[in-house]
Amino acid sequence: MACYSFFQLCSRTGRPCLAKRRFGMKLFNFFTQEIAIDLGTANTVIIHNDKVVVDEPSIVAINRLTNKVVAVGKKAMQMHEKTHDNLKTIRPLKDGVIADFAAAESMIREMIKMINPKGFLFAPTWRMVICIPSSITEVEKRAVRDSAEQAGAREVYLIHEPMAAALGIGIDVEEPVGHMIIDIGGGTTGISVIALAGIVCDQSIRVAGDEFTADIMDYIRRQHNMLVGERTAEAIKIHVGAATPDLEDPPEDYAVHGRDLMTGIPKQIIVNYQEIAHALDKSISKVEEAVLRALETTPPELASDIHRHGLHLTGGGALLRGLDKRLTQKTKLPVTVADDPLRAVVRGTGIALKNIKRFPFLMT
Repeated sequence: MACYSFFQLCSRTGRPCLAKRRFGMKLFNFFTQEIAIDLGTANTVIIHNDKVVVDEPSIVAINRLTNKVVAVGKKAMQMHEKTHDNLKTIRPLKDGVIADFAAAESMIREMIKMINPKGFLFAPTWRMVICIPSSITEVEKRAVRDSAEQAGAREVYLIHEPMAAALGIGIDVEEPVGHMIIDIGGGTTGISVIALAGIVCDQSIRVAGDEFTADIMDYIRRQHNMLVGERTAEAIKIHVGAATPDLEDPPEDYAVHGRDLMTGIPKQIIVNYQEIAHALDKSISKVEEAVLRALETTPPELASDIHRHGLHLTGGGALLRGLDKRLTQKTKLPVTVADDPLRAVVRGTGIALKNIKRFPFLMT
């Protein structure tokens, strides 16, 4: 008796194309790995199999001579502002969007490799859901999609950050109830009112974590005649950063090392949270103004919902001490800081990935 292959048997039934297509789809699904990516200006977070597998600074170190990637993430951040002529560090994202296409592609590719350092038995195809700012243009959206595809993605879905943040903090985005999400990231602050699985009104300003860091650098230079780098200013923000000078539980003073602008000799100063609150005052005032503008453009029925539920703070900027209290004083509305606000967006992106058939309307 002759032996026939699977496709030969199918061809005898007159349905070879259908059988091949089904077999191909099964094979594709078998080798497809799904990941959710929060591609942020300051940090990139990746979820795989419901776990955060990558949480690294969005930075890449490149050899100028060979144009090859030397380090990505934490290792590259350790090299930042310490490089020689043959080495450069690049932050591929600026103000929430891709500023350097080649560096972004390299960074995504290398971070995907971190998911399984030992390597997969077979090279998988990737289905990615990536969150993007709500104010992004079509050109900037195309850059994100192209970078992901060049890094190995077979399917790329994009979701707006406010919707992802809302999913991440447990809000039912499909219900006819208004919620205001304030997402303070590294490059942008997005203030969005969402209802019925859509963004009703939106304000986005390019005042966020990077601007706060620049304010601290400028303050230390003007008030203490000392030059500090970006990494040192970031450390100051983390240790003694505050939005108001009257905290109930103030942090301890922080020792800062830098270069004296008068003598050129390295020196140390001590800064406290009240100084940093003064340094950040103008930038935080801009965030307050953006929140008020968003409230002014909110339809009255949604405004009543926001009055009941308050404002939701997400993103790394939400960790700034006293920011919720200051916004409450300005708006006279309750302000809630999300649990683990740094990962709220990527958690929501992961939920959207798991329920991709339920939330197709959230994807762009």
